[in-house]
Amino acid sequence: MHDHREGGGHDAGHHHGAEHHHGAEMSQTQLLTAALESLLVEKGLLSSDTIDQLVERYENDIGPMIGARVVARAWADPAYKQRLLSDSASALAELGIHMDNLVVVENTPAVHNAVVCTLCSCYPWAVLGLPPTWYKEPAYRSRMVIEPRTVLREFGLDLDGTVEVRVWDSSAEQRYLVLPERPAGTEGMTEAELARLVSRDSMIGVARVAAPARAR
Repeated sequence: MHDHREGGGHDAGHHHGAEHHHGAEMSQTQLLTAALESLLVEKGLLSSDTIDQLVERYENDIGPMIGARVVARAWADPAYKQRLLSDSASALAELGIHMDNLVVVENTPAVHNAVVCTLCSCYPWAVLGLPPTWYKEPAYRSRMVIEPRTVLREFGLDLDGTVEVRVWDSSAEQRYLVLPERPAGTEGMTEAELARLVSRDSMIGVARVAAPARAR
């Protein structure tokens, strides 16, 4: 198991070695993206505000909805949830998602999972879309491993002291998705309704899924 247990050190079995090229690839991609953005703005084809709005929409809405569909199916179908936890590639393929390096970790009343990439910003793009800015910042990447409860509290998630916190370190070879706990008051909801409740942050592990307004 490649994780950082609260109070423990870096798992020696999890290596960010020479084969971890994702950060270099991202740097080149970012340069090309910035050049294209500058050209579009300079030619008057797009405004910076429009680009920011598109990026924000994909980061917060369109991209994460793919992962939200996976979570909703797992909540609604216990057999699918077991397949997802034991063989995510096959379970994702059932929904038309092709990703063979994703590990799904389940939150329970006793265990809370969170995801980080300590070396760069490895992220499950196929199910979550664009990574949020804070996920790529050195402060999050280092502090989530060292003081996860404090970082989670800063996100507004205050866990009971009896809950075990597990922090999973992503790499180019292996990415992680948190399967959040299903909130109370969602019995009888359709998969589409459940998916609308699931946030990007809950699938990274820095938030819980809020109960629907009618259940509060």
